[in-house]
Amino acid sequence: MVEKPKFAVFASGSGSNFQAIYDAVNDGKLEAQAVLVVTDKPGAFVVERAKNVGVETLAIKPSSFSSKEAYEQEIVKKLKELEVEWIVLAGYMRLIGNVLLEAYPNRIINIHPSLLPSFPGKDAIGQAMAHGVKVTGVSVHYVDAGMDTGPILAQQAIEVVDGDREKTEERIHAVEHDLYMKTLQKLWSR
Repeated sequence: MVEKPKFAVFASGSGSNFQAIYDAVNDGKLEAQAVLVVTDKPGAFVVERAKNVGVETLAIKPSSFSSKEAYEQEIVKKLKELEVEWIVLAGYMRLIGNVLLEAYPNRIINIHPSLLPSFPGKDAIGQAMAHGVKVTGVSVHYVDAGMDTGPILAQQAIEVVDGDREKTEERIHAVEHDLYMKTLQKLWSR
């Protein structure tokens, strides 16, 4: 029997994408093992979500370390201890540095709420609304040293609800949860 890939989810907030990923694993829609949640915000609700489903957490503040490299070395140490093969970013609001990139080349995946390369970085939905675009979307991509610049694995467009950010966000979140799972399953079943 082939072992299911082990992955860690990195998140900084409520963890809705983590929950969707975990639920997909639990329902057999994503054949993999969620073994760790990493957060840079120990008080984030994602920690509670992980505890509620029995997934180990590593909740550490980057400011507790002398450098970004030292912070990432601590994370890599835990990832290696748990034999994590893939990193899945789900609302992790930090740029990934060289330590993680070198430890997991082409093994870090991110989801972004725009049709990259349009509107990279923070508040992509706000950027799209401010530009008055009629269509935005969701991108799943490999992580590289840039901000949302890695090779794209999948994209899906959605129509912007004119002048209604909340409804646009709802559409994006619905697409995110579905597209991320399908993309990860396809990637991990190769």
